[in-house]
Amino acid sequence: MERKTFRNTATLICLAAVLILLILRLDGVLAILGHIGHTLKPVFFGFALAFILSRPCNFFERNYRRLLPRAKSGLTTALAVLTSYVLLLVIIALIFTMILPQLYESIRGLATRIYANLPSMQTAFNDLLARFNLDSTELVSKLPSLSELAERLLDALSSTLPHLLSFTGSLFSSSVALITSLVLSVYMLAGRRRLVDQAGRILRAYTSPAIARTTGRIAQLTADTFTNFVSGQLLEAAILGVLCFIGMVILRLAYAPLISVIIAVTAIIPIAGPYIGAVVSALLLLMVAPPQALIFLIFIVVLQQVEGNLIYPRVVGSSIGLPGLWVLLAVLIGGGLFGLLGMLLSVPAVSVCYTLLRQDVNTRLKE
Repeated sequence: MERKTFRNTATLICLAAVLILLILRLDGVLAILGHIGHTLKPVFFGFALAFILSRPCNFFERNYRRLLPRAKSGLTTALAVLTSYVLLLVIIALIFTMILPQLYESIRGLATRIYANLPSMQTAFNDLLARFNLDSTELVSKLPSLSELAERLLDALSSTLPHLLSFTGSLFSSSVALITSLVLSVYMLAGRRRLVDQAGRILRAYTSPAIARTTGRIAQLTADTFTNFVSGQLLEAAILGVLCFIGMVILRLAYAPLISVIIAVTAIIPIAGPYIGAVVSALLLLMVAPPQALIFLIFIVVLQQVEGNLIYPRVVGSSIGLPGLWVLLAVLIGGGLFGLLGMLLSVPAVSVCYTLLRQDVNTRLKE
């Protein structure tokens, strides 16, 4: 008994010493953790991509096994993984096909309107000078000479060159990280069952049966919650984008494909996303025709009421089992701490904690 007490005391002393050392060297520890996180970023992105594509991959794999009953499991898995990535590429290509032409037309139309309004802008400028009794020749004389402009331009280019080189290096490293993430996601998606089985074996080998069961239950709950949330959020965004496109076509508003894609993409962000998409789309229509922007705002408010009261509770709300108040708090706190990524991940994370707390409370009350 004394030996056990001594061992527990020594363990507590060691843990306290490590904790004090970490607090004293907090900056260095955070720097090391940041470097490790930056190094493992392709692994995180690869895991996230494999996790998102896991449900469509399972769907395709079941159907391939039904269509090809005599084929080996490795062949059906490879076909399912390939089909999932082809589907992802097709969706991305369709989105860019809708966005880029509309964006080009928007910029072109804006430049055309600015060029057409140059005479009126010149007249307004002359009226302003006349109102304040200013002479345009005097203003021109105060402008810098060509040599001064050239010298300033060279200084700006010399100071911009290091930033340009840094941007080129960052772009190259980002491209390498993206390719690495894609390759890792393919391996994770193809071997997802083996990875889960290996993790379970390691957990059972190095922990007690009770800890292994609890950890497995929490991991399964987390995976189900995140999968349901991502699937529901994507489905809800697609429905909202289609309804927005149909409504804009009926109302004969400009840039219906582009604005529908913007509304659908921003709708992935819980609560704040629809408002961001509405503001951006209204500003885009405001450059074309202010009355259309007003009509669009009225339409999007009605559509968001339908989405918030009918679509979201049935598609997303029931899939995560989280009350609306907790969703709002999760988005606010997650967005304030971790930005856009926090807004996306805070809702399923809080849903997992909420479910575990509810189960523990019910268990304790029953006991």
